[in-house]
Amino acid sequence: MGCGNFFYVLLITFSVALITYNILISANAPLKQGFPGNPSSSSTPFSVDPIIKMPIDRSISTSKKGKRLFHTAVTASDSVYNTWQCRVMYYWFKKFKDGPNSEMGGFTRILHSGKPDKFMQEIPTFVAQPLPAGMDQGYIVLNRPWAFVQWLQQADIKEDYILMAEPDHIIVKPIPNLSRDGLGAAFPFFYIEPKKYKSTLRKFFPEEKGPITNIDPIGNSPVIVGKESLKKIAPTWMNVSLAMKKDPEADKTFGWVLEMYAYAVASALHDVGNILYKDFMIQPPWDTEIDKKFIIHYTYGCDYDMQGKLTYGKIGEWRFDKRSYDKKWPPRNLPLPPPGVPESVVTLVKMVNEATANIPDWGS
Repeated sequence: MGCGNFFYVLLITFSVALITYNILISANAPLKQGFPGNPSSSSTPFSVDPIIKMPIDRSISTSKKGKRLFHTAVTASDSVYNTWQCRVMYYWFKKFKDGPNSEMGGFTRILHSGKPDKFMQEIPTFVAQPLPAGMDQGYIVLNRPWAFVQWLQQADIKEDYILMAEPDHIIVKPIPNLSRDGLGAAFPFFYIEPKKYKSTLRKFFPEEKGPITNIDPIGNSPVIVGKESLKKIAPTWMNVSLAMKKDPEADKTFGWVLEMYAYAVASALHDVGNILYKDFMIQPPWDTEIDKKFIIHYTYGCDYDMQGKLTYGKIGEWRFDKRSYDKKWPPRNLPLPPPGVPESVVTLVKMVNEATANIPDWGS
């Protein structure tokens, strides 16, 4: 056992060293395809399988007629904040997985804390190693691409497509495979503006790769993309993220959305375009109706007075903000919004309440 642990640590160290090498060359040369390690080797460089006691239905065969199943993957830390969101998200995933028009296959929480937690039996989970201390420079989101690299390298993923999602996503209806003809399907973010930051992005997306408009206005989530495409994109996404964080101009320019820009760049570097699908999700309180959307992304706080008027920027008499529960579990039976609050916000709170009412041992 001691030798196995030593070998595992040695291989992790080797992988990190190779990542660092890629970072150093990334600003001046095209980023390499492939995973950290020997690109000619068909075996993974890790000897330990971190998938622990997966439920039997974790992976679904893609042999079903007419189905192009995708595997839903969510990266998370072991914080209370990420954990309660993942439990709610997985509850609704299971509700809609087998619904009409669904092409939802298996589900994995990619836990980048480096160790199992007590929810391994409840949520199908892959344990990934975090970046070495200090490498994320306080920007914990940099663990996301590194976690995806490890998962894609080591896990037995039966589906041919991947949906990259986030803990603060609630699925509101069965999701079909929105990708087509080798293109990914992605939600366009208004604040991802490649043309606006052309000079900065050219450090990572050279002229020979084409116009800056080849970079789609997307992040890594929600995105449905072919598994083989993502295997090529993920290491580049990791290297571009780390290189951007090391570049003072890029770090200042992109701030908290740096890793989103890095995914968009990596996708373009590998010539994987994306269908920009606005109906992929809504973001309350700005989006008020669910209509044909598939996901509620509750990244923004929802503040209203008791007349149902939005008071954004000011704490409302009624509010729901995930950040209110960064270190504690939200209670069951949250109060519903007052009359006049949009459908999207009402539905969000009702869905959180249903999940917490039915998830065993909520709050523990």
